Amino acid sequence: MKTARHNKIIELVEKNEIETQEELGELLKNAGYSVTQATISRDIRELKLTKVAIDLERQKYIVLREHNSEMNEKYARILRDSFISMAKAQNILVVKTVSGMAMAAAAALDALQVEGIVGSIAGDDTIMCAIRTEKETDAVMEKLHRLTGDKRIIEKNKGE
Repeated sequence: MKTARHNKIIELVEKNEIETQEELGELLKNAGYSVTQATISRDIRELKLTKVAIDLERQKYIVLREHNSEMNEKYARILRDSFISMAKAQNILVVKTVSGMAMAAAAALDALQVEGIVGSIAGDDTIMCAIRTEKETDAVMEKLHRLTGDKRIIEKNKGE
């Protein structure tokens, strides 16, 4: 039901100039959805709807489409093409890349919003990623392992 409602909200927002949550709620009710104001508010947040100016006095909701799957594939390709290896140092992940590619690979990591990475710093051929916890570092390494398609053994801290 939630997915169908979300799809309907996207459709309504793209076809109408909806200025308020009340207007959205009314359109949803007319489409056969029984929703509360709290549900509408949560849906707006989950769908990343935002308001843009129509003119000097009015605004409307739009769907923010940050990254489509085509862009995500481009970022993943940058990672695959530049990746050499990675090593864990507690909650720091050190990623080695082809010389000159660390900045592009770090930008790709940022754009992909890999969960667990708080931030990264890139040099010429090395990226240092700060991870929230040491445990999450292992999960991030697995995600990067899958993203890069790397079949080699992932380097790990010898103290483990």
